[in-house]
Amino acid sequence: MSGTSLDGIDAVLVAFGPSYPVLINQYYLPYHDTLKQAVLDLHQPTLNELHQTQLVGNQLAQLYAQAVNTLLAKSNVTAEQIIAIGCHGQTIRHCPEHGYTLQIGNAALLAELTGITVVSDFRSRDIAAGGQGAPLVPAFHDKLLRHPERHRVIVNIGGISNLTNLPPQGSTSGFDCGPGNILMDAWCMKHIGKPYDDNGAWAASGKIVPALLERMLCEPFFALAPPKSSGRDLFNIAWLHSHLRDDESPEDVQATLTELTSLTIAHAIDTQCTGAQDIYLCGGGAHNLILRTRLAALLPGCSVQTTHILGVDGDYLEAIAFAWLAQQALLGQAANLPLVTGAAHPCVLGAVYPA
Repeated sequence: MSGTSLDGIDAVLVAFGPSYPVLINQYYLPYHDTLKQAVLDLHQPTLNELHQTQLVGNQLAQLYAQAVNTLLAKSNVTAEQIIAIGCHGQTIRHCPEHGYTLQIGNAALLAELTGITVVSDFRSRDIAAGGQGAPLVPAFHDKLLRHPERHRVIVNIGGISNLTNLPPQGSTSGFDCGPGNILMDAWCMKHIGKPYDDNGAWAASGKIVPALLERMLCEPFFALAPPKSSGRDLFNIAWLHSHLRDDESPEDVQATLTELTSLTIAHAIDTQCTGAQDIYLCGGGAHNLILRTRLAALLPGCSVQTTHILGVDGDYLEAIAFAWLAQQALLGQAANLPLVTGAAHPCVLGAVYPA
């Protein structure tokens, strides 16, 4: 899995048995700055972008293969023992309103480099059926984290934040809430040269700017009813600058962005997850102490913890989910939830590139 945050590649080795998946090992491979910038550049129209997209896709395939091969060596497992690689790819466009999404990474080259069958392009089939193509992980959360009596909500705070609503007596639902770390990370890099705000310390040094927060909360996406999804196509540094008045201090902007992420997640839970009891956080944002503390304050009737307390490593939960999605594809079993994505019907997701 390599997500909207553009920090790097999460690789997991997963065994599927009759009950829960077992995480055997994991490996993280960070993106180098040149590649990260190349991917960022592709989010906007650029000169000769079709050629550049293919070249960057090949670079990603090389890195995915490096991550896979390192993980296998680390685990004393051979390629012949692996049934398939589930590879999400790197999203450079997500436009379900126009009927497409684009994740690059050259799955054919990845299969060639590893000698392992690759399943990729998980989102397009759902979009073809009228869905958003996202979020896809709620179907996996439903299998792994549902409780027969407790009303749980799983909140993944990656580049974009999304939630899975797991009422014990109701249907699973889920949707994107809005920006997770994407704006906070970009602002950090721009002003303090760091890829993220460690524990929210920089945000804690500033003050929330009410007028800025109000302007950002007027974004129509937040008022949309589910199903809905988003990405860098909407929430990017240009979007942020369009709301600034150039008299805000950088640390105050960071504090306001942290509040924006907190408020939009809390509002989504309040309005769409009535009766929620337990909130479990995963993704990079789960490490942000200020963000966690603020969510607990905004949701006083709920327990707010990370998925680690459930024995699930929140840093790798999404990668495990895409291993499961690959398994579902090879079994010919539907893996989307139409209630979540808005698709007209359940679909088998993913394109298969045999070894």
